[in-house]
Amino acid sequence: MMVLSSYVLLAVASLLPLAHSAVIVPGATWTDTSGNVIQAHGGGFLKVGSTWYWHGEDKAHNSALFRAVSCYTSSDLVNWSRQNDALTPVSGTMISTSNIVERPKVIFNQKNNEYVMWFHSDSSNYGAAQVGVATAKSPCGPFTFRSSFKPLGAESRDMGLFQDGARTAYLLYASDNNQNFKISRLDADYYNIAAQVNTIPGSTLEAPGIIKRNGVYYLFASHTSGWDPNPNKFFTANSLSGTWSSQADIGPQAVRTYFSQNTFDLPLGQNGIYMGDRWRPSLLGSSRYIWLPLTWASGKPQLVQADVWSLDLNAGTYSVASGTSYEAENGAISGSASILSSSSFSGGRAVGWLGNGGSITINNVQGIGANQWVALYYANGDSSWRNTTVSVNGGAAVSVDQPNTGGGNVILSVPVKLNLRSGANSITFSAGQSNYAADLDKIIVYTQT
Repeated sequence: MMVLSSYVLLAVASLLPLAHSAVIVPGATWTDTSGNVIQAHGGGFLKVGSTWYWHGEDKAHNSALFRAVSCYTSSDLVNWSRQNDALTPVSGTMISTSNIVERPKVIFNQKNNEYVMWFHSDSSNYGAAQVGVATAKSPCGPFTFRSSFKPLGAESRDMGLFQDGARTAYLLYASDNNQNFKISRLDADYYNIAAQVNTIPGSTLEAPGIIKRNGVYYLFASHTSGWDPNPNKFFTANSLSGTWSSQADIGPQAVRTYFSQNTFDLPLGQNGIYMGDRWRPSLLGSSRYIWLPLTWASGKPQLVQADVWSLDLNAGTYSVASGTSYEAENGAISGSASILSSSSFSGGRAVGWLGNGGSITINNVQGIGANQWVALYYANGDSSWRNTTVSVNGGAAVSVDQPNTGGGNVILSVPVKLNLRSGANSITFSAGQSNYAADLDKIIVYTQT
């Protein structure tokens, strides 16, 4: 039995979902093997034998209140099958349908030969600030709720778990009204806290996870900004009870962790996988997953921007797909659409004033006669999301959501899967929509299906 040694703690529409595929597409609608959208937000991952388990929050009802902790299984981290719910509401307790259950993490306890789930347990107004514990004899349970409490009498909100070796585990949690971040060792049963081993004062950290690599502990976390993304950070220490380094970025600050928040950090050979949520608070069930390679090639952990990528679990390696770029400014613009100039744009130009009468058609887009992933690179300086319509060869239009990019001319990409015929295609953006779309910088067309 293998149990991972690191535990922690979103929304873009696509024409076709990510399912039964060999590739990972950050921000795509990800469906399970039954064709249903995966509901496993704020999740944790566990490997038992050759099977991976993904426990997460089911937000299909678009509410923060507790519906279920889901359980999915996979052999490749890409294709997931939903099993029975691991934890379901119990009336009259802290896990009723009127309460909050977030960031479930499951680890195996050798002493009692059982699986132990910890989670952020709270009241509907987030005033209770507790952790919850449940146990089961199998990875998907069903788990039996034990209790909710404040660890060592102090608040706990966003949290994660880290298992250091086979028998010692730690709670990682935001405490003291999110002003201090704490690390506490669990007791031998994993039912309670044995001792607090460290505090990072004044840190306002949440959504934590740890990877231990070559004897060094890497703590990954976001800062507190509600549901809005921020530039997630990493810290290092030679001991969990030792002195942690000052914070450093895992990606360019401007993109705010590619509009996501950390939920789990998974070792992959000499690399890793960053697993994040792209939260959409007004429609939580449509929050998507942002998974990206994490590389130490520069000597420090950095996210690898990837529209489409694959991994080899046996080799512990990843591969980022390459595609063909088409600059928006080379397309045929109509209506109120116009060329914008900025050093932030690819080639220094993009197309703005799309939608509300403005549109653009990019011609001679080469396809392979299949459904292909297309990444739309755009800038949305609003505080709210926008969307654009997309039509291929004059066919029916689909809508693609465009999260805000953080102001100015910051560029993000969002995926859509389009049916491109073999040879030349014409793709039209923002035609016939009354609202404004984001500014379009370029598109990249991938041959992966």
